[in-house]
Parts: sequence; structure tokens; C-alpha cells
Amino acid sequence: MNKQTRGFTLIELIVVILILGILAAVAAPKFANLTGSARAAALNGLRAAVMSASTLANALQVASGLASNISVTIEGSPVTMANAYPTAAAGGIDAAVRFDATTFTASGSSPMTFYVTNATNTAQCVFTYTAATTTQPAIISGIVATAGC
Repeated sequence: MNKQTRGFTLIELIVVILILGILAAVAAPKFANLTGSARAAALNGLRAAVMSASTLANALQVASGLASNISVTIEGSPVTMANAYPTAAAGGIDAAVRFDATTFTASGSSPMTFYVTNATNTAQCVFTYTAATTTQPAIISGIVATAGC
């Protein structure tokens, strides 16, 4: 009687596992930094929102004919103004933007520092908002380095 076997040999299974291991080792680093890239993109979005909020608060104050240091109300929230732009302290630009406090943190005053809360290096994944002076509008820095996100 001729016995017919079915299935894979041990060598074939080991070769397949080895090939899958090599592929995983090569592909894993490509996907490992997606979280950092997502945090950097989110911080870029917040930076754009801060720029827009600063400009819109200025436009609202000018359109209302208010003095440069009178607070404005944006969507029910009072925003402290100085030199026709939101201040770089609590109740200023942070009130105008109303960002997600679980993802981002704002601290300090003049300049106010915005950073991603869970960043690997919050000293790098950061930008600043400096209050307007009598001669210059508010200054929003670029992101220091996205590598720390």
C-alpha cells in the first residue's frame, strides 16, 4: 500500500517563518514613526489655527471700532487684547483658539508656548506666540523640530 503524505515539511515552515521575520524587520521601522508624524501634523494645524485666530481677533476689533486694548468676544469667549492682537497670556490667544487641552498644552506668557502634550521631546515639538508690540503684529514662530514629536 502506497502511503501519500500531505502538508509542509519542517524545513519549509522554518523558511517561511524566516522570510516573514525578515520582512517584518524591514517594514516595521517604516511604520514606527507614524505617531510622531501625526503629532507634527497636528501641531502644524494648531499653528495655522493660532495664526488665523490672531488675525480674526484683530479684524473683529478693528471692524467693531474698539480701542487696541479692549477685549473682544469670539464665540462667547472674551479674548484679552493688547496692541490690537490677542495677548500672549491666559485669556488671550488661547481663548481665541480654544484648542483640545488633552492633545496640546499652552504655557507661559509673552511668548506663550504651544506644544503637543504627549510628544517625546516637548522642547522640540513646539512653537511660540509672542504678543504684538506697538510697531509689530503678533509673531508666531515656526516649529522648532518635528523630530521630537
